[in-house]
Amino acid sequence: MAIYVLRKLAFFLGALFIASVAIFLLIRGAGGNVAAVVLGKGATPEAINALAHTYGLDRPMAVQYFDWIGNMLSGDLGRSFRTNESVADLVTARLSVSIPLAFSGLVLGLLIAIPVGTYAARNVGTPSGALLALVSQIGVAVPVFWAGILLSLLFGVRLGWLPTGGWTDWSVSPWGAIRSLVLPVLSLGLIMAAVLIRYVRSAVLDVMNQDYLRTARAVGMTRTEALLKVGLRNAALPLVTIVGLQIAELIGGTVIIETVFSLPGLSRMMLANVAAREVIVVQSTVMLIVVFVISINLIVDLLYGLLDPRVRATR
Repeated sequence: MAIYVLRKLAFFLGALFIASVAIFLLIRGAGGNVAAVVLGKGATPEAINALAHTYGLDRPMAVQYFDWIGNMLSGDLGRSFRTNESVADLVTARLSVSIPLAFSGLVLGLLIAIPVGTYAARNVGTPSGALLALVSQIGVAVPVFWAGILLSLLFGVRLGWLPTGGWTDWSVSPWGAIRSLVLPVLSLGLIMAAVLIRYVRSAVLDVMNQDYLRTARAVGMTRTEALLKVGLRNAALPLVTIVGLQIAELIGGTVIIETVFSLPGLSRMMLANVAAREVIVVQSTVMLIVVFVISINLIVDLLYGLLDPRVRATR
């Protein structure tokens, strides 16, 4: 297991290095003179040179890259070119929205998908099983923004139970913040559940046809006991991988949902800074998101190796 972990850590660090170089070159290199991009077309050469000198943009690209990485490792994500605010402070302020949104959407999706997918697998070929499979297929076809609009129309406009947009800060009213997140979380969680139900159903069906499950039933276990005590661990193997991939999809979903519901989250902040040509803010924010996604993939690989010893022997 130790060799397996070390190998995965090496891949993790290599992926981070390649991603950081790609992000730096695409954002810093593709746009040409960063100071000129930030200041716009009407900027004078003196203003461009002054900004470049202040933020070290006139130094060699390799020096800028290693300074950026070194500062990030020490917790310094840089400062906004326009407002001189710390990027770390900007990101931290938005995480109080984005983290509860993404985490709650994931938990809701799993809480729905695991029991419903298992029930659909146990009742395959029955009207209820076919209905659940149909509902899941419809859910997969619905874009997350459309789900958000439909939920807003129903619970916000028609019934008036929940706000259709905006944000109440946690420090002002925790209950108001929770109400602001209910519809966005439902939008993310229901669409994720629709995707995961299909994979859970498929994984459980595969397990139910295995010899070890029939053996468990032969020694006196009921169908449900055999599935819970023997089958679910094996069914969890493909599910772990799919959940890891869905977390990356979830980040993309939060970009849309934060826009639909006017939430001041991390994704919406990044889009606003792209429009404002805040190069360092965008660069550091994208890198943080990449670190998060690659870290999730590392955790998935480690969990997979922990659940299935055969993986450790072959990978």
